[in-house]
Amino acid sequence: MADALHFDIAHAEALEGVPHGFFGHGAGKNSNADQFGYGGDGDVSVIRAARSEAAQTVVAGGKLAAPHQVHSPDVVTVTKPWDDDPEGRPVADAVVTSTPGMALGIVTADCAPVLFADREARVVGAAHAGWRGAHGGVLENTIAAMEALGASRTYITAAIGPTIAQASYEVDAPFRANFTEEDERHFGAGREGHWQFDLPGYVAARLAKSGIARAQLLDLDTFSNPERYYSYRRATQRGEANYGRQISMIALP
Repeated sequence: MADALHFDIAHAEALEGVPHGFFGHGAGKNSNADQFGYGGDGDVSVIRAARSEAAQTVVAGGKLAAPHQVHSPDVVTVTKPWDDDPEGRPVADAVVTSTPGMALGIVTADCAPVLFADREARVVGAAHAGWRGAHGGVLENTIAAMEALGASRTYITAAIGPTIAQASYEVDAPFRANFTEEDERHFGAGREGHWQFDLPGYVAARLAKSGIARAQLLDLDTFSNPERYYSYRRATQRGEANYGRQISMIALP
């Protein structure tokens, strides 16, 4: 297994015993600012190497399966690895598998990375849940794809990793118009004509409504933790040219 010491990795108690990790950029730890997304800055070969090493840190000999994400509700069932190149990967925003040694990966930069596991059925999943993907059903579709592999939502546990927090996520009226009256509880008071949206709370609510009894929130705000996490919103507000991505992974040993 690769040496994990130089990575900044958060783990979830809900997934104890299941190989997984929520990887930050690590700059605050040792000035090694890992960048895991092909859409951000950095040399492709360096990014590919970091992604591969992270996968092997999660599970010995792990083969990364990370889709090309487009904020969709689509899920890919992984049975064998694909080339981890910037172009040509399956287009989806969630991946599931029952194949040992596959490290399922999702990159984020404010959206919610959600990792799933059914220990009894030995099925795992990973989903990229921004507001659009969560609203469109990516979480429910991930659960259904896991069930198709033999999992049961009664036994699935989930963990919601580093995500932009409600206090950092100001939205306007056109954004709010996408949601129903049932979702009003996820909008907090803000300045005139604006609200603070609770993305991790919204994701957790959709998981609960889908029958996932245990879903742990790590309560790590990407926006307010620049020493650990990239943030699209923070980069935009600072006028920075681009931003990086963190990666979250889960696997079966």
